Amino acid sequence: MHYVAGELRLSTNGLDYTVLGIYFAVVLGIGFAARASVRTSLDFFLSGRSLPAWVTGLAFVAANLGALEILGMAANGAQYGAYTVHWYWVGAIPAMVFLGLVMMPFYYGSKVRSVPEFLLHRFGPSSHLLSSIIFSVASILIAGVNLYAMAIVLEALVGWPQWLAIVVAGFFVLAYITLGGLSSAIYNEVLQFFVILAAMIPLTVVGLKRVGGWDGLTDKLTDTQGQDFTSAWGGTGIGSDNPLGANWLTLVLGLGFCLSFGYWTTNFAEVQRALSAKNLSAARRTPLIAAFPKILIPLIVVVPGLIALVIEPNLGKPGSGLQYNDAIPLLMRDLLPNGVLGLALTGLLAAFMAGMAANVSSFNTVFTNDVWGAYVVRGRSDRYYLTTGRVVTAVGVLGGMGTAFIASSFSNVMNYLQTLFSFFNVPLFCVFIIGMFWKRATPAAGFWGLLSGTVAAMVNYFWFYKQHLIDIPSDQGANFVSAIVAFVVGGAVMVAVSLFTTPKPVDQLAGLVYGTTSPGMAEPPAEGDEAWYRKPAVLGWGAVVLAAACYVPFSF
Repeated sequence: MHYVAGELRLSTNGLDYTVLGIYFAVVLGIGFAARASVRTSLDFFLSGRSLPAWVTGLAFVAANLGALEILGMAANGAQYGAYTVHWYWVGAIPAMVFLGLVMMPFYYGSKVRSVPEFLLHRFGPSSHLLSSIIFSVASILIAGVNLYAMAIVLEALVGWPQWLAIVVAGFFVLAYITLGGLSSAIYNEVLQFFVILAAMIPLTVVGLKRVGGWDGLTDKLTDTQGQDFTSAWGGTGIGSDNPLGANWLTLVLGLGFCLSFGYWTTNFAEVQRALSAKNLSAARRTPLIAAFPKILIPLIVVVPGLIALVIEPNLGKPGSGLQYNDAIPLLMRDLLPNGVLGLALTGLLAAFMAGMAANVSSFNTVFTNDVWGAYVVRGRSDRYYLTTGRVVTAVGVLGGMGTAFIASSFSNVMNYLQTLFSFFNVPLFCVFIIGMFWKRATPAAGFWGLLSGTVAAMVNYFWFYKQHLIDIPSDQGANFVSAIVAFVVGGAVMVAVSLFTTPKPVDQLAGLVYGTTSPGMAEPPAEGDEAWYRKPAVLGWGAVVLAAACYVPFSF
């Protein structure tokens, strides 16, 4: 990510900074309010499993709606056009529905505190420790991307030095998570969700008005970029050329299955929100409730990227001084008056903090419980692990600062994130899905499947793609292929190893493998949850149908 000094500087004034100051005050206020409810480590790491479904549902979608999502998907919109909607309607909704309908009963019913802990019960210590380390590293890397992107954007937009932006945002995230734990993070994510909407909706509306509405936008893009640029599926036939460098099969398998299911079903930064729900019914509904706003997010993220390309046709072109990541800052500079500009800036900062907080709060849970408490210092008091969690939160924030600049070599931060997901999330999903549906999968298979899948994805990306041994037109296309390679290699190794090693006894797999149950999975619906509109199947299939219908405007 690179910005030319002064190129995107915003004309902020006292009104804009007042809006920003009020937001920071509310953030800290929520942290102090949540502190009173933190008495045990379960309160700190999982909100005491006490939150209602609407809160966890909004937090679930907000944890993903960080500024990397906003900047990255707007950048994708400007770079790849309407193909970007696939990240939502193929690359998110089916996996979120699968998590709610199929996987949450196993997660919540087994009473695990984290995704890696589920692997401990299903496969044993080796898979547990490896997945915990992989997830901890990935969390710090992704938190670092949030900090780096935020620092660069604030330097370009308001002239803050990078170190100041990193310290200010890092301090506030550290403060409210240390004070109130996951409850503080979740309630702030709910606030941040509405702040982000309040910032992005006016930007989209004003932008559409500037380019002549939806018809004016599509006509102008068709004239300059070609017919397929505004079509979700145009040019995706096998052997066809398109900016994304992926055909429909790669999209469906690489993005729609491997990357999507790998992220949404095993990424603890998301699953943690569902595990904090007050009962199994609320936990299942968490990703299903989140799916409905997720379906509509492209309207305020992808569409602004398309608008920016019309307003500034040189966006992303060599020598222009503007990269695709500049799409949102460009619109903020050119379209918004003071006051509204302050709200948009606050929304952007809120989005950065939401993304970082989601990764830091999940990191402190996994590292404290699944690494430190399980293998380094065992058997201490609950108060000790609560204190350790607070210390680890500070370590996570500082680690994020240290890894921030790794992202600097990527002009589109979403490319970088998708690369990390193909390395870390897809192999984990492969191990989960095989272990959850095949009783014969053995503890050794879990470890070697996870390790081989991770290594295979890295080899494909760094060796075959970066060394030009295979011809893939874009980083995103390479990520889709890496995801497929990770899943296929990991799955093949798991099957092979399982055939030559001893599985766990069936009586030890209750509630861990499909077709078995545990007492926690038999929990009856709470009062009021019997209503038809709260049934998970209705919510889930309703989201799938709505997502499919959203393709209609992008199909012609």
